[in-house]
Amino acid sequence: MSKVNENFLNLKDDYLFSKITQKTNEFKNNNPDKKVISLGIGDVSLPLSPAVIDAMHKAVDEMAHQETFKSYGIVQGYQFLIDKIKKVEYEKRNIFLDNDEIFIAAGSKGDLAGIIELLSINNIVGIMDPIYPAYVDTNIMMGRNDIKYFKATEENNFVPDIPNEHIDIIYLCSPNNPTGTVFNKTQLQDWVNYAKEHKSIILYDSAYEIFIQDNNIPHSIYEIDGAKEVAIEFRSFSKLAGFTGVRCSFTVVPKELKAYTKDNKPIDLNSLWRRRQSAKFGATSYITQRAAEAVYSDKGQEQVRKNIKYYQDNSNYIKQELKKIGMTIFGGTNSPYIWLKIPNNMSSWDFFDLLLNKTAVIGTPGIGFGNCGEGYFRLTAFSSKEDTKEAVSRIVDLFRKDL
Repeated sequence: MSKVNENFLNLKDDYLFSKITQKTNEFKNNNPDKKVISLGIGDVSLPLSPAVIDAMHKAVDEMAHQETFKSYGIVQGYQFLIDKIKKVEYEKRNIFLDNDEIFIAAGSKGDLAGIIELLSINNIVGIMDPIYPAYVDTNIMMGRNDIKYFKATEENNFVPDIPNEHIDIIYLCSPNNPTGTVFNKTQLQDWVNYAKEHKSIILYDSAYEIFIQDNNIPHSIYEIDGAKEVAIEFRSFSKLAGFTGVRCSFTVVPKELKAYTKDNKPIDLNSLWRRRQSAKFGATSYITQRAAEAVYSDKGQEQVRKNIKYYQDNSNYIKQELKKIGMTIFGGTNSPYIWLKIPNNMSSWDFFDLLLNKTAVIGTPGIGFGNCGEGYFRLTAFSSKEDTKEAVSRIVDLFRKDL
């Protein structure tokens, strides 16, 4: 008799975005004449940049000729892409990495889920609340029950305080999804110091760093003294270059980083991650990696920045217009996410239903990101400029008339 992994039975019945999709589809079926606009799920709307498309076409053509054909890829990733990442993402910020500390992957979600396989289920896990729900789910799937939550609330500007208790694995996300807030250097230094003192590991998700506009906000945790000893950084091309349908990312696992056996023997996680990837990951495709390399060309950088500016303009428009009608808004400056404080003490799912039924606009209920998300609502800047303006206009009209 086959036995189920009963850890999966401990997951919530509905994944946040599945529930949103279900409610949305029901509304569309009942209201076929209404145009539904999504400012909810964080998917991009602009196409890939011309530099990326050209690189993909060239790579496809290479696959058609025996002398340039590429078969199984390199598990860690091709050197041509690793070299560009080192130079553009890190060396310009005076961060110096070895080639074998950068691992190319097919999306950060997979690596964020996979990296915890290297760490004992007996570790105490600390996760920001509110936060992207997959962090919690993947730990539950592993059978980890000792999860502590770092409260990120309006009182602490949605940046959690250093815990007074011992934590082994720390999840941090900056710019944060969903609140749109960021850690400054002093705050990150405090977390790194805590991790060093407790021999903890920080799993640092910086998927949205391209949206940082404040020069005082770090783009990488490795800008912080001592971070290589305690932190793994996860980056994605999904928002950086619109690769949500292409799938490419990278993870940095420094050689200084150690975890420990039951006998307190230090273990090199870089080597363990390499071994894990060799067994469980089949490498990111050559065509995809050539596309990612093109992001770092002069043309690619110019085109990517233009697309990011487009989304930043959407974010600024949402903030400005909603503030005009008295709404309290957080985030959106260094992030594509606007964190809206729901008026009139409504629950976040009630607010979702109100917007959907009255305006045909979709957002994301804050409660889906954790208990501290209740009373808040996430809007994204990833829709088209035209749809963003129309959606905001509908929301503004609703609150002027009905509330």
